[in-house]
Amino acid sequence: MLIETPTHRPGTPETTTTAPRRRHDDAPDTAALFARMAELAEGPEREAVRDELVTLWLPMAHRIAGRFRDRGESIEDLRQVAALGLVKAIDRFDPSRGAFESYAVPTITGEVKRHFRDRMWALRVPRRVQELRNKVRVARRELTQNPGSPEPSVADLATHTGLSEEEVNAGLEALDSFSTLSLDAELSADEDGYSLADTLGAADSSYDVVVDRESAKEGLRRLPERERAILYMRFFEDMTQSRIADHLGISQMHVSRLISRSCARVRDEALGQRAGNRGSGGTSTTA
Repeated sequence: MLIETPTHRPGTPETTTTAPRRRHDDAPDTAALFARMAELAEGPEREAVRDELVTLWLPMAHRIAGRFRDRGESIEDLRQVAALGLVKAIDRFDPSRGAFESYAVPTITGEVKRHFRDRMWALRVPRRVQELRNKVRVARRELTQNPGSPEPSVADLATHTGLSEEEVNAGLEALDSFSTLSLDAELSADEDGYSLADTLGAADSSYDVVVDRESAKEGLRRLPERERAILYMRFFEDMTQSRIADHLGISQMHVSRLISRSCARVRDEALGQRAGNRGSGGTSTTA
């Protein structure tokens, strides 16, 4: 953008000319091109002017993309995103509202930041945590910019940013959230190395056995003594129905019916008790 400095004073001959000065070498004077594009209707001529503007301002877009290097994304991809932001800025810019650079810089910067926010996080992180991450990252960089500066503590970062230590810790945790670690990643270089998946717990079927046993306990207590004895001999002493029948002096068919009836009664009472617990919020009443 050109900034003119007036040098002519009233009453004196004009002997000097205005000296144009640009904020950056990549900010060309394209006011005439924007004015021309605004007057043109959609068509090849307007597209040609638009392409010329993109070419002239592309170095500025690349400069803005360079600010975001070393954040886990290649510079080529960042330049592509910045170029997309430049095209959006050119299409939306109104020449009557000021200089293009003042409008394009925040537009392109916002496009790159949106790319990081929406595309780079392997885990979906809330916007508030992302902002905490950015504040902590900038603060840590500022506190360690001098050679030999120690790594700032959580308290140092909290003082520098004005955040609480809890918020700083959340931001520090989010610093590593751009990428995830594979469950097959080796966590040890020893011969007996193990992966992250090896450290994760698995469902233990024994817990289901405990639940079933406790659920059946009350029903078993209510069975007649002979039926409890038959179930004990069958399922704990592993006796066949024939041996149980000989031991009690009854037929095998009778033993089979008693086992089936007893198991059905205990099962029905256990399932009824669970249903009652769910319906009453965890409390049950036994008649």
